[in-house]
Amino acid sequence: MSNRRSRQSSSAPRISDDQMIDLVTKLRQILPEIGQRRRSDKVSASKVLQETCNYIRNLNREVNNLSERLSQLLESVDEDSPEAAVIRSLLM
Repeated sequence: MSNRRSRQSSSAPRISDDQMIDLVTKLRQILPEIGQRRRSDKVSASKVLQETCNYIRNLNREVNNLSERLSQLLESVDEDSPEAAVIRSLLM
């Protein structure tokens, strides 16, 4: 653990404990699964970070799926139509 910290401190500015607490609190508020829990429920910072990673992975999957669906839809419409222009703008 100390080896990991020493590598991080040399390449990035150190985040204070107060900043870390603030960031974890903000993440708790935006994560659907954790945000729905009662305020009194204790959730560890590592759990919040793990849920954040899972949430970002899920969002990334959704974006990829929607992009794929839009690409398929674009193939099925006339490429000079207004619908095709809207789909292309969404894919950009």
